[in-house]
Parts: sequence; C-alpha cells; structure tokens
Amino acid sequence: MTCERPGCTGQIVDGYCDVCGMAPSGTTAASAPRVAVSAAAPASAPAAPAVASVPSSGPSTRPSPGGTGTSRRRGTRRTTARSRLGAGLVEVPPSPYRDPATAVLQDPAVAEARRFCARCAEPVGRSRDGVPGRTDGFCRNCGAPFSFAPKLTAGETVAGQYEVVGCLAHGGMGWVYLAKDHNVSDRWVVLKGLLNTGDEDAMAAALAERRFLAEVEHPNIVKILNFVQHGSAGYIVMEYVGGTSLKDILRSRREASGGVPQPLPVAQAIAYILEILPAFAYLHRNDLLFCDFKLDNVIQTEHSLKLIDLGGVYRIGDASSPVYGTVGYQAPEISQVGPTVPSDLFTVARTLALLCFDFQGYQGQYKFTLPPRDSIAVLERFDSLYRFLVKATAPDPDDRFQSAEEMADQLFGVLREVVATEEGTTVLSQSTLFTSDLRADPARADWKRLPSLRVASDDPAAGYLASLATTDPAALVEQLREAPFRTVEVDLRLARALTEAGEWREARALCDAIEQHNPWEWRAAWTRGIEYVARRRPAGAIDAFTKVYDAVPGELAPKLALGAALELAGAPAQALRWYEVVARTDPSHTTAAFGLARCRLAAADRAGALEAYDAVPAASSSHDDAQVAKVETLVAASGGRVPALDELETAARTLESLTLDPERRAALTVRLLLGALALVESTDPGDVTNGSLLGVGLTERELRLGIERGYRTLAHLTEDDDERIRVVDYANAVRPRTWT
Repeated sequence: MTCERPGCTGQIVDGYCDVCGMAPSGTTAASAPRVAVSAAAPASAPAAPAVASVPSSGPSTRPSPGGTGTSRRRGTRRTTARSRLGAGLVEVPPSPYRDPATAVLQDPAVAEARRFCARCAEPVGRSRDGVPGRTDGFCRNCGAPFSFAPKLTAGETVAGQYEVVGCLAHGGMGWVYLAKDHNVSDRWVVLKGLLNTGDEDAMAAALAERRFLAEVEHPNIVKILNFVQHGSAGYIVMEYVGGTSLKDILRSRREASGGVPQPLPVAQAIAYILEILPAFAYLHRNDLLFCDFKLDNVIQTEHSLKLIDLGGVYRIGDASSPVYGTVGYQAPEISQVGPTVPSDLFTVARTLALLCFDFQGYQGQYKFTLPPRDSIAVLERFDSLYRFLVKATAPDPDDRFQSAEEMADQLFGVLREVVATEEGTTVLSQSTLFTSDLRADPARADWKRLPSLRVASDDPAAGYLASLATTDPAALVEQLREAPFRTVEVDLRLARALTEAGEWREARALCDAIEQHNPWEWRAAWTRGIEYVARRRPAGAIDAFTKVYDAVPGELAPKLALGAALELAGAPAQALRWYEVVARTDPSHTTAAFGLARCRLAAADRAGALEAYDAVPAASSSHDDAQVAKVETLVAASGGRVPALDELETAARTLESLTLDPERRAALTVRLLLGALALVESTDPGDVTNGSLLGVGLTERELRLGIERGYRTLAHLTEDDDERIRVVDYANAVRPRTWT
C-alpha cells in the first residue's frame, strides 16, 4: 500500500509509512504513530515515592550470587500529571521549550582550541605565525583527513525531503543541523552526520547496519525517524527536542555568577541521573551501549530528560564498528576490551561528578579517577555519594555496578540521605536487599535486631527458605543442611543460623568459602560481620560492614551495623555519626533511634536523647518503648542534679498517654515519684508549686505515700517470692514516719 500523504512516496509497512512515519490518512488517533514521546515513567524507571509519609520502593535490583543480578521489584508509582523529574524528592527548575529557530547558530564555527584529530586526538587546524588554522586538511601526525566546516548550507534539501535551516552544534561526528521535514507538515527535525566517505557501497552498508536505531523507543531517548544518504555522507534524522542541555545549564549558572563555576545542588544532580538511568537500562536490555554519555548529550525538556545523540550507540559483541567516546568520561579499559555495561555506567558516574562539583582536571590528571576527597566539600559532606562514585568508577570493571538498575537502586538511596540532610525531608522506602530492623532494645545494641538479608526470589531454593518456620537455631541448621538445593542463598542463611547457634567457627568458614567462590559476594561479608558482633569482636565487624557499605553505598543497613559495631567497641562518638544518618533518613529504623539516644546520653546530651526518642514514629512497634525510655531519661538523676519540675511534668504526661501492662506502669510510676521526692527534698518548700504528678501532691508526705502504694502494687503483681519480699521492704522503708 502506498502512502497517501501529499508528496510522500513511501510504502505502508506494519501500519506506518516507511518514509514519513505516519499512519495512512483516516487512521484513528489510537493507532497514530508515536512521534512525540511521552514523559510517563517506563517500566524500568525508579519509583517516585510520595514525600514525607507514604512507604514505597525505589528502583531496585537483587544481586545474583555475583552481586550483579537484574531482577527488579516495583513500588507504588506516582500517577499525577506532575513531572516525575526529581524522583519525587526534588523540585527541579523547569526548562521551557526552546523555539527551534532561535537555536540556530548565526556563525557556525569550531573554536581552534576544540579542533582535534578524530583518529589520534592530536590538535589540528591551529593557528601558526599569525595565520588562522585551516578548517579542512589532514592530520600531520596520522594523516587522517579533518573538516570543521559545515557540509550542509541553509536552504539545501537532503534526500528530497529535509530542508536545512542551519547548524545547531558541532559534535564528535561533525555538525548537527536543524531542518524541516516537508513530507510531514514541515515538522522540525535534526540531522546528524553518520559517516563521511566517498564509497557508496560502504555508505549503504553503514546506513543499513544503523537502522536498528529506529527501533529504539523510550521516553528518555530521542526518537530516530530516518536514515538518509546525501552525497558522500550519511545522516541520522531525529526528532527535535526543545530544551536545554545539561552542559548549557551549568554554563548559564557559571555566567550568572560572574564566571565562577556553580555546580548543581547535589539533590538536583542526582535526580537528573536517576531520570536518565532507565534509558540506559532499556538500551542494555536490548544489547546496546550508549558509549558517549556526557553533559552535552542530555537535554532537559519541560518535564523530563532525554538522550539526544545515538550516533555512538554500539551493539554488544560488535567487534568491527568504531567506538566513540570523550576524554574525561570514557572508562580506562575501552581501548583494550571495548565497551561494556560497566564502562557505559562509568560515563554516567563521571557526568554525575561534573554536575555535583567543580571537577577540575577531569580530562587530565583525574581523567579516570576522582580528586582527593578532602579537596571537594560535597564529597566530604556526603560520604555515601563519595563511595557511590568510587564504586562506579573503579579501575576494575568487575568492581563497578553491573547494571543500570543496580546503579539506580543505590543512587536512589543516596538521594534519600541527601534530601534528609539538606531539607529534613523523610521518604520511607523499603530496601530490596535488606529487611527492616526488628523491634529494638532501647538499652543496648543487639545484633539479633539488625536487618537481615532478603532472599533472591529467583534463587532455586527461595521457596524452600520461605517455608522454614522453626525459630530454634539448632533445628534450623539441620534443616538447612538437608535443603534440596545448595545455593548461595542457602549457604548465607546457614551461616546466619550457625551464628545464632553459637557455631561461630563454622559460620565464618562458610562465609570464607562463599567469598572464595565469588569475591564480589558482599553478602558473605555482611554475614561475617554479624558473626563478629555476636562474638563481641567489633574490630572485625567494622571491617566487614565497611566492605558492605562500599558495595552498596545507598543502603542504610551497613551504616546501622557500623553504628552498632562502633558502640560495641566503646566508641559512642563515632557510632553517633552512623546512627544519625540512619535515623534522619528513615526514622522507622528504631535501632538507630535508640542507638543515637544512648550515644547522646554518653555525651551528656540529654535534650538530644529525648529528641531521638520522640522521632520514633507513632506507628512503630517500638514507639511505646521509646516513650518509656523518654520517661526514664526525664526522671533520672544526671551529673549530680535531680530532675527539674518541668521534666517530671513532661514525664507524667507521657506516662499517662501510654497503654502499658500494670507491672510496667507501676514501676515507672515509682521511678517518677522517686524523682519528684528527690526534687522536693533538695529545694526550699516555696520553690515547688502545690501541684501534683499522677494525682500525687508535691509534698514529701504525699510523695512517700504514693511511692509506697506503687511498691505494694509491684509486690502484688510479682510471682517471685524473694522479689516480693524485697519490694515490700522498699515500701516499708519509704513510707512516711508516724507516731502511732
């Protein structure tokens, strides 16, 4: 069937014209071609959790035994019309649509400082002895031809369809042109040079080979409309995306500050990368690599980000096509092993670094590394961001993130910490790698209450592990040894069960065996760290949990474990740092809240401890425990001082609001009234009001009678005869003296 649209000579293939891309006239709107790409979240996009209260999961992966798996879990997605740019956590300044006509360069020229040979990267076309450099010629080093002059002129028609309006920019493969598509209502399109050769057969083969790019369709990737040949050159025809490149956004910020570099706010920079990572996941699932990701190749539109340059996209396994890249972004191993998924993600991390801080020397001294951490304030402040960048740009590709989903999962966790620190915004999000911590113990760090590893749902033994119901460690060890499948998940669970059973040597040996088989299995380090804490060997635990933190820098569990290990090591000041990060980012981790309170009390920060208790959410199973600990802190004598009246009144109100068993309530009542008695006995009678606490008057006699009643209530409730006698003795000792 021939296309019926005026001036089009294409044929209808699979419902669409192979030239203009439109459906036949009369086709309903439901079958119209997808030329304008929607900004809706793709299947692989990170979930956008609601701010402040709604639990949700971010982008997530579950590692295989090598820690590089890609099975994904999905959380609740935002369904409002608001743009998801910002990952639901950050307000990103909008980028207005740019009129194409205003984007055309009036004097298209490549500055001499940016003229380099495409083959050997030597400077070419430079001025000498006052004579301007040539825009066309041959490299003196390798003899390759170069040309920096536009090949197309305004008014020229390409392939009988696209009228050139002018130049938009110059890239690694030549000039990029704005044109009008006369076959489709003069829509704006972009022409990008693909190849420059006089061999027509080579041109035809190149165009045929690159047509797979027309099948790439993702909301964060510019749409390829056509491939055409014009003279000895080939061009990719793409949709025009009106917006601002990330490079231009940084340039505008620098110009507005008088030439002083002004990186983006860290949260905004991370939000940009989170927005674009689903496009990388899409390409990688289709065995494609972007290769040349950089600030220039990302445009912020009104509601999203888009990759705009597919000229360097490379098929995984292709040993013949040229590989494009940019110094300062490209991974070090490209020249030896070629592009890979980890090398693609290396470019993403480098771009994030350039957005976050003034990265001087990124194309020179630090073209493959990061600058010293102590020289970059942002990296000093956000430890998780620093470790994320270190992992993503590791010299060994096997040490980096192995999938875009894995990278996005960890970066989302980093973003949560950043917004919690900078804005005080808390976003609840369930980890796909760790469970939540169990009901915490306010009095001490307990390794049994730390998060546990989640089981990979695609593991052959996942069903069997889910069916295990026994809580007896010895019985669990026997069941795991008889598991129908002996997988890494079974071995990890067995090592944990051995730790719980006190079989520490065997647990540690099993973890060693897992790591020997797979050095990147960080979950073995986590399990070993738990074993060290159980044995009260904090130094070994700190080393193990640090290794886990380096592997999954966006997770809260290793930070929480580091806090517990440092507290066990008798270093509350160091433990406090980690507890603060976790408690601030996710208050539902009550182990962090109680650890934070203990460390603050150790530093004589009574107010800070009370604040930590109050931060435990009301919906938490540990809320009442936190409020009880608050009461105990308020009524306790500290540093030789007795509780103040306002502290006792706060404690009384808190106690009255709690639903407690009678024995616990009676014990707290006695402690509160003892604190009040100490206050009354240490002050002048006129300094204490004639008020009351829990219905007991603030006089020595009334308080002693109230304490006596409390002790006798406790004696009545206890089932231990010796304890009952002791409590009755306390009651007799505290009762006021009488003369009868």
